[in-house]
Amino acid sequence: MLTLTDKNIHRGSLILVNEQYGIEGKPEDLLVPACDRVPEVLLLRCAATLLNELMQEIQGWDHIVPVSGYRSLEEQQQIWDDSLRENGEAFTRKYVALPGHSEHQTGLAIDLALKQENIDFIRPHFPYSGICQIFRDKAPKYGFILRYPAEKENITGIGHEPWHFRYVGAPHAQIMTDAGLTLEEYTDFVRQFSYGDRAYLTRSGSRDVRICYLSALREAAVSGNTPCTVSGNNVDGFILTEYLSRG
Repeated sequence: MLTLTDKNIHRGSLILVNEQYGIEGKPEDLLVPACDRVPEVLLLRCAATLLNELMQEIQGWDHIVPVSGYRSLEEQQQIWDDSLRENGEAFTRKYVALPGHSEHQTGLAIDLALKQENIDFIRPHFPYSGICQIFRDKAPKYGFILRYPAEKENITGIGHEPWHFRYVGAPHAQIMTDAGLTLEEYTDFVRQFSYGDRAYLTRSGSRDVRICYLSALREAAVSGNTPCTVSGNNVDGFILTEYLSRG
């Protein structure tokens, strides 16, 4: 039996981080280089592993460079302050998350750029063509979403960022991408599938997958021998992903 507590709400690959919901604590998993060629850019190990599998498939590191991964609160504060001074408040609020409310503080987000001589740290060039689009097309298979798409600014609170990718895991990334959902919208979507009442059924590779929501307002305990993962949503509960079968 898996018993969940309130503190687990703020942990996992599906935590929602935005202006309304901030970071609780620091990453507990191991931070490792997102790319061996740029060892100072870090991600949580789970995200880095899948990112490198994707890059290996498309030979991506020959043409793409990691710009920014994990940031401490202090680093995010410095970026915010520098941008306010250099770019003004309107630009900063559009492209830089508030300190304490940045996905980069989770270790699950990465900014990427097309390899070139000069790279803008705040708005790196990652076009919708060539190797960058190949990466974007394959990202959901490896658990990554384009976190801040166009025409969703009123939902995410951040301007369109073609370069910013967030690890949420499979099959969630594919579901979000196929349905055109942001993480905010997906968090709301999953709530309709309450554990013990109904579930969202999908397919991931050769497995059937069942996805449910567990509210933190009631005692949450998951029993059984079905392989599963659980992530807090950083809001009010948990997302349970059960891998039912192979076939």
